Amino acid sequence: MLPIMAESIAMAGLERQRLLPSSSSSDDEVTDEESNLDSNLDSVGPGDHTELECDSPYVEVRSAVANTDDPNMPVGTIRAWIIGLLWAIIIPGMNQFFFFRYPSVIIGSLVAQLLSFPLGRALAALTPKWTIFGMELNPGPFSIKEHVFVTIMASVGSQSAFATEVVAIQRVFYNQRWSFTYQWLLTMSTQLIGFSFGGILRRFLVSPPSMIWPDTLVYAALFNTLHHTQVAGSGDKYSMSRERFFSYACLLSFFWYFLPGYLFTALSYFSWNVVLNQVFGGIHGLGGSLLTFDWSQIAYTGSPLASPWWAEANVAVGFVFFFWFLTPLLYYTNTWYSEYMPINSRYSYDRFGNFYNVTRILDAANSTLDLDAFKTYSPLLLPAAFALSYGIAFAAISSTTVHAFLFFRQQIWAQSRMSLSEQPDIHARLMSKYAEVPDWWYGLIFLSQFIFGVTAITVWHTGFPVYAFMAALLLAFAYSLPVGIIRAITNQKVSLGVISQVIIGYWLPGNPLTSLLFKTYGNITMYQALTFTSDLKLGHYMKIPPRLMFWGQVWATCIAGTVQLCVQAWMFANIPGMCDDHQPAGFICPNTQISGTESIIWGVIGPRFLFSQGRMYHSLFSFFVIGAAAPFLPYYMDKRYHNTIWKYVNFPVIFNGVGWLPPASTINYISWAIVGFIFQFVIRRRHFAWWSKYNYVLSAALDSGVAPCVVLIFFTLQYPRNGSIGRDTIQKWWGNTVYLETADSLGTAYLPIPAKGYFGPETWW
Repeated sequence: MLPIMAESIAMAGLERQRLLPSSSSSDDEVTDEESNLDSNLDSVGPGDHTELECDSPYVEVRSAVANTDDPNMPVGTIRAWIIGLLWAIIIPGMNQFFFFRYPSVIIGSLVAQLLSFPLGRALAALTPKWTIFGMELNPGPFSIKEHVFVTIMASVGSQSAFATEVVAIQRVFYNQRWSFTYQWLLTMSTQLIGFSFGGILRRFLVSPPSMIWPDTLVYAALFNTLHHTQVAGSGDKYSMSRERFFSYACLLSFFWYFLPGYLFTALSYFSWNVVLNQVFGGIHGLGGSLLTFDWSQIAYTGSPLASPWWAEANVAVGFVFFFWFLTPLLYYTNTWYSEYMPINSRYSYDRFGNFYNVTRILDAANSTLDLDAFKTYSPLLLPAAFALSYGIAFAAISSTTVHAFLFFRQQIWAQSRMSLSEQPDIHARLMSKYAEVPDWWYGLIFLSQFIFGVTAITVWHTGFPVYAFMAALLLAFAYSLPVGIIRAITNQKVSLGVISQVIIGYWLPGNPLTSLLFKTYGNITMYQALTFTSDLKLGHYMKIPPRLMFWGQVWATCIAGTVQLCVQAWMFANIPGMCDDHQPAGFICPNTQISGTESIIWGVIGPRFLFSQGRMYHSLFSFFVIGAAAPFLPYYMDKRYHNTIWKYVNFPVIFNGVGWLPPASTINYISWAIVGFIFQFVIRRRHFAWWSKYNYVLSAALDSGVAPCVVLIFFTLQYPRNGSIGRDTIQKWWGNTVYLETADSLGTAYLPIPAKGYFGPETWW
């Protein structure tokens, strides 16, 4: 239910119309011969074939990727391995630390891409020219291939492995504290089985020229830009180098964060109005206050400086409709008894107005549903915004599929057929100089990780049957190719998260771990497969030797997963009140709370008691139909009225974009859209030279400044002496307490609990 919003839309604007089939003519104007052509292919005359044989037939690839290669260029050097493995430790560790905090920032591969450049050049300038074990310690200038290899290793750990969240949910919700061996086997198997799938499917998703992977072109263009001195559109007007600009912006971001992060935390939420907190509140309200001066709040759903404005506008419109119009309408009409709960919260509630206590409906012996206890205790009740987010997630699945069919069906059909028989382009021919990874290497990875997975689910009594484990892997593998083709051509991402939960919820209800593990091996495995495949395509474009890529990805994955588990174990052992809603340093575990609630809904209770015919939330299933129907509107309007605003309306972006709420709060979206409008619309139009040179650097600098400041504040001012530093001084002043005394912070409901002592349906089983 939580698509990665930044990933879903940040790359979606790569010259959007270049990847869209022409909409200037109706379907019946397309001849049979034309319908078999790929709309991205350039029309060539008799004398142009030689030129295209020396380059990609796709204009977007030609604009971002060089059609040459130097096989002697250094790539797998000692310094590249050192920097790459360093990032494979630092980035996963920091991101796992931030994963449990709200608000927080995520250190993405863009930060590593930008920081690795000056770091590599510094090592090239300072390292002596020695030889160690036959390898040159300093083979010369830091090359673009080394840079790509380092960034790919860094990207492996840029997101928290979902298996670590499963471990956290077991601990927080079900008091299951199993050994580190179980945690490691689970994490490695979920990460590397997907890697093996990606490797097996590479001949269909990487080698064919028609498998473009638009998101990789953004990184390829940035690599080429960084390793050249001139920037398109920048001229000499702005003489400050990117490195210096990055340093200044990073330092400013670092020191500024002391204000909203510690000295004046009310600047982060800016919801000081007690009376109208449900409208203006940024924690449990609708974010009408608009303002925050905290970059970690603004960038919580992804940097607004990395997404194109048309995509941000789609998300903003979707947010206004769903959470400023539909949510209040549902709430103040008391739909789903929502007026007895906060309008927006990441928690589920019982009929007494308290957080839902899942332990009261579990069989203590095996952590499965005790139906009699469930009948005695309470139904599970969701706040209006939380419940609506499930409907939006359902719509996202169907709208993405239908949108891809309507707008890209001819392109998908043509390119998928071509991928089976088309001749290699210049990039494939250049890559043929390097030894390919044998299939048995990937097969060995799969076999070993399959054994790891079976061991984890059977030795430890998860209740997850081996046949269900195999079914989840089959689901992931079966969808990896068609979903990969859609993503490689259109950049539209399809998630199996909700579908996998619905399947297992009806198939094997009553066990939370069964639901979590089926989702992990069914959805996350496919996600990992396509993430690794995307990296392989980037390596293909940038001419990184495949076998070096293999070992770099494998080692980085193993190290990143281990580091994440170690950081998580330390946090739960040493941070008081971890995952408590009022944890003073902000470690409230928002994602864990959401996924834990999902494990109750789809695992413990099961959809039969919540979403089936006649149940309270059955109407949300109608969003599958709404999502499927929605793309027909812009499709028809764009056909009917050419070159109007309708060509920018994208319902998959709308539905996927607002899918972060919860755990995100409304203020995250409002501030994100405002900053995005300023930089991606106003500044991009009026000061394009400045924007093209500094915009993405500024985004990375702000993230890079906030992250170490959060760590510094925690380990110097919040963690020592059990958090007593400044308890009677800085922690008590008005600027750090005013927003905590509001109905928004307290999550106050609109209606009090009725005199009978409870609310909700009289029967729920």
